[in-house]
Amino acid sequence: MARNCNAALLVWRTAHRGGARPAIVERDVVTDYAGLVRRATAVAKALAAAGAGPDSPVAIFLERGCDAAAAFFGTLAMGGIAVFINEGLRSRQIDHILGHSGARYLITTAELLVRQPRGLHGDPHVIDVATLPVPVDDGLIPVTRLGNDVAQIIYTSGSTGQPKGVTVSHANLDAAAHAVVGYLGISGSDRIASLLPFSFVYGLSQLLCAVTAGAALVVERSPLPQQAIATVRDQDVTILAAVPALWMRLLATGGLRDTLLPVLRVMTNAGGHLPLEAVRGLRAAQPHVRLFLMYGLTEALRSTYLPPEEVDRRPDSIGRAIPGAEIYVVRDDGTPAAPDEVGELVQRGPTVTLGYWKDPQLTARVFRPNPLRPAGAPDAERVVHSGDLVRRDADGFLYFVSRKDRIIKTMGFRVGPDEVADVLYASGEVAEAAVMGEPDPMWGERIVAHVVLAAEGSLERLKVYCGRELPRHLQPARIEVRDAMPLLPSGKHDVAALKA
Repeated sequence: MARNCNAALLVWRTAHRGGARPAIVERDVVTDYAGLVRRATAVAKALAAAGAGPDSPVAIFLERGCDAAAAFFGTLAMGGIAVFINEGLRSRQIDHILGHSGARYLITTAELLVRQPRGLHGDPHVIDVATLPVPVDDGLIPVTRLGNDVAQIIYTSGSTGQPKGVTVSHANLDAAAHAVVGYLGISGSDRIASLLPFSFVYGLSQLLCAVTAGAALVVERSPLPQQAIATVRDQDVTILAAVPALWMRLLATGGLRDTLLPVLRVMTNAGGHLPLEAVRGLRAAQPHVRLFLMYGLTEALRSTYLPPEEVDRRPDSIGRAIPGAEIYVVRDDGTPAAPDEVGELVQRGPTVTLGYWKDPQLTARVFRPNPLRPAGAPDAERVVHSGDLVRRDADGFLYFVSRKDRIIKTMGFRVGPDEVADVLYASGEVAEAAVMGEPDPMWGERIVAHVVLAAEGSLERLKVYCGRELPRHLQPARIEVRDAMPLLPSGKHDVAALKA
């Protein structure tokens, strides 16, 4: 009989070892591991009763917390494919994810749905977690899944067009969780802060690591940095993860900069380059805390980390490969780059995902045969080409250089310019639009839109439309109105001229 590789077993096994241990802490509400399994079981049963079966995509549109965690593990337990939808998205983006993923089931609440400016298209079968019956532990066991069976579709913005779905296996989730738990040294006594959405790989990582180690996940949903630090202090948080923009905001508050947090033992950064002044600020603010500078891409979940012992010497490094992975730096011709030569980061190993959902062409471009296949590796092994340019020093440490494409990294999100431009055009107010990023000390980059207004177009109506149709992280920080766009000989917008 095949070994059951269902990633839901991460939480089922922890509950079996110690069901009374706290799993999810939301202010004064604590759910233990036995309670989390009961709630996940209730979700699994509701999905089965609605007609969902193994390999059914199931969308989860919930605020981060116990309900969202139960929906995720309950979906996996019944063999479904989990599709997190960021709770800040609007109807337009939700419709796209539902349609592209093929999710006919939506786990949410009526309260969240009525906040949307309009109803959803497609008429998904809605399961309201607020109305599910009181869960009962009836011994449900997650259905058998093989390692390469699909567990999740993660939607991430591409360089053009709408968000693309990254197809993640059960083995990917298991490998990533165990690797991070190992190098961070997470144990059942830890209390891990959850400040980032579960729809992000990095945000979901805190949940997966907590349930793998039997630690408690402390959820804080307030956008106020001072409230986050108060929660870290009051809830005895031992592990704190954030993206660069959030670290900058946390450092700007006195709670992190001026008050020692004696229980805190680990801080981690991912989701972008942390400025050197922020690295130094964190080290000065909490000198007893081990700071891990990490790098990852959605297509490989986790990739590298810099050990805390190296941070003061190499504060601009992204470190080396995580356990079980291998990182190459390759030239355009697929040959290895020399030390300190810039090349593309290419990754192999168990966290490399399965490709892009419903997009075999893009999958073939990004997930390719290993150009440096070591002896004994399978002929069919594929590696992921990150699109990131890096260099490796003589000691083997990696340094991020830049993106190969035009991705805008803002507020911890990766934004495709055309995703914003599509909405500008849909407003009917513009004749031409070009979207790009420019440096921002707080958010990494800010979104700038250059537009030529339509004959009867209005800048004020355009701003109102963007505020209604786009979540905050996709809204342009500035809209520049132009009489005409500079063009390249090909007829494309001259982005370099616009930036100049």
